[in-house]
Amino acid sequence: MKIKANPGSELFALPVIVSALGFFVDVYDMLIFSIVRVPSLQSLGLSEAEVSTAGTFILNCQQAGLVLGGILWGVLGDKRGRMSVLFGSIITYSLTNIACGFVQDVNTYALLRFIAGVGLSGEIGAAIVLVSEILPKDIRGYGSAVVAGVGYLGAGAAYLTVEYFNWRTAFWVGGGMGLALLLLRVSVLESGLFNRMKTEHGHVSRGNFLQFFSSWPQTIKYLRCVAVGMPTWFVVGILATFANEIGQALGIAEGVKPGRCVMLLYVGLAGGDLLSGPLSQWLRSRIQAITSLLITSMALSSFLLFGGLDTAAGVYTVFLLTGFCTGYIAMYLTTVAELYGTNVRNTATTSVPSIVRGTLIPMTLLFQALKPSVGALLSAGLLGVVVYGLAFWSLSRIEETFGKELDFVEV
Repeated sequence: MKIKANPGSELFALPVIVSALGFFVDVYDMLIFSIVRVPSLQSLGLSEAEVSTAGTFILNCQQAGLVLGGILWGVLGDKRGRMSVLFGSIITYSLTNIACGFVQDVNTYALLRFIAGVGLSGEIGAAIVLVSEILPKDIRGYGSAVVAGVGYLGAGAAYLTVEYFNWRTAFWVGGGMGLALLLLRVSVLESGLFNRMKTEHGHVSRGNFLQFFSSWPQTIKYLRCVAVGMPTWFVVGILATFANEIGQALGIAEGVKPGRCVMLLYVGLAGGDLLSGPLSQWLRSRIQAITSLLITSMALSSFLLFGGLDTAAGVYTVFLLTGFCTGYIAMYLTTVAELYGTNVRNTATTSVPSIVRGTLIPMTLLFQALKPSVGALLSAGLLGVVVYGLAFWSLSRIEETFGKELDFVEV
């Protein structure tokens, strides 16, 4: 008689733990610029106005790298395997983050953040796909929650590193952690579903990014997946990153620190993602779990901008709560992984969040364009209406994937 594996032992198996630690380092290295944006640019001799414009430029370069890398690593993961992405991406962003600690000018800074963005885009998609494919469907949601919940604590580690050391050391620490993680990755095996797909469906095209746009229904399906994730980067890239400007618009005299807002937001995200897994299991629905969290995220974002907050402590508290209610990334990426077949699953799950990050580019440009005429609060509010509206509309039209078998291919 075959003895059934203990669900707990499967949930905390080495691939899940290593994926969670990998995402921890990924979040640290992805958010480190948002946390050190102001002090690092000030140390390069930039004025307050230049810090805002140059910071936007560098951040957009990083986001552009995330878009490009998301496509490249996604395709590679379906052609060569999930583990090839986890090795290649972490080497790229770790070495580049070390180099960021030596920058002396804005253009070099922007180039390095672009390269770092290319590397950073491969981690979370490949990790969620690997965990989704190795875990039984009845605990898949818990596994994704563990990866995201542990991973988002990387933001707290990044903030504390900057608090106790200077911004250059913070970059070096992030790169060093990434290189150390490679030693753990050696022990992780490739996804069995991917290996079986290569053997049984060798004739099927793998990693074809253009397949997502081969027909109008496929295009709409992909764009809906992107739209559902946009509120996360609205909250991170607009509300938190430019929290100092929002604080000034609210008339808060003591000043609001963007780095602290990013840190608290991601601590909240970690808690929200740990909740989202059990919530989706209890509701037996990915869509209902995501919708519930999105509603509260929208309400708190509105309160942040128009609720009359008058202290920095109040702003920090709202960011912590907003992060908790925006912590649906685990369920979101698990849903994307479940929507697509094994031959394009990594391409979809890696490229979709990278495209989402790339949407921050038009968001920041629109925010900066509207700000002189209507102010920071209304600019962010108008963006929020568009972003949350698209997310809710897309959610209402996406297939429910709870309990879906993943052993299938797209033809």
